[in-house]
Amino acid sequence: MHNHSRTIGWLATQTGCSVPTIRYYEEIGLLPAATRREGGHRVYSDADLRRLAFIRRCRDFGFPIVHIRELVGLVGAPERDCTAARDVAQLHLTEVRRKLKEWRALERSLNAFVENCTAQCAGGPAGECVILEDLAMPSSVACCGSETAPVTNCCGPATVSEPEHRPVQIATRRPSGSR
Repeated sequence: MHNHSRTIGWLATQTGCSVPTIRYYEEIGLLPAATRREGGHRVYSDADLRRLAFIRRCRDFGFPIVHIRELVGLVGAPERDCTAARDVAQLHLTEVRRKLKEWRALERSLNAFVENCTAQCAGGPAGECVILEDLAMPSSVACCGSETAPVTNCCGPATVSEPEHRPVQIATRRPSGSR
């Protein structure tokens, strides 16, 4: 295939990017504007394919557009020190670790939801489900779903302090038959 006869569809297939995404990358300047045939169809070069593959790999690693722009700039400036690329990767790694910490907290909360539902209300009416009760509470007083609430006995009788330091009773499932 001739160097400049690659269509946007072909480029999309080769890189796993959608056609609208390729157009978007052109629009924001991550990918240079494609040359056009007489009929207006975009055509791409080997360099465009390499750049788009690079961008796609960056996205696969979760780099935000602003960091991809920096990395693309480094590819275009081979005389620059590679520590700039390392620094961008380090920033992203720090963010990934922060998100992992949040995901682990979410996992603990969801696990508490499941365990408490199993122990307290599974098989009962949805109106008495501890998960649904907890999700209906503001996060400042919620039990299982809140990392900010200092609760000692999740989904059991416990109190938390609001900003005015007034104790607030956390709702728990009533034993069957009691109202």
